Amino acid sequence: MICRVLLLTVAVFLFAPAAEAHYPVCKCRMIDAGIVKCTGGFSDGSKAPGVVLDVISYDEQVLVKGRLGSDSTLSFPRPDQDFYVLFDAGPGQTVEIEHDSIK
Repeated sequence: MICRVLLLTVAVFLFAPAAEAHYPVCKCRMIDAGIVKCTGGFSDGSKAPGVVLDVISYDEQVLVKGRLGSDSTLSFPRPDQDFYVLFDAGPGQTVEIEHDSIK
């Protein structure tokens, strides 16, 4: 019985790091007067190539439909209207960035 409990305890500690949650991260910044560059990934440091990154107006029109490139970035012309950026890596894995926080 003690061996079984000890084995179970060791197994939990060995496999616990693999089960740790990671969350999406996305940052956007102005790289010049009219171009925004967004970089997406995950809190564990992993990249997110191919993940959806859309630029959406407040009336829900998609202004830029995109995906992160192989370097996990996407650049686009800053829209004239108010917008937000949606990084969408799947259910429960989204980040929204408001236009007024992009400097």
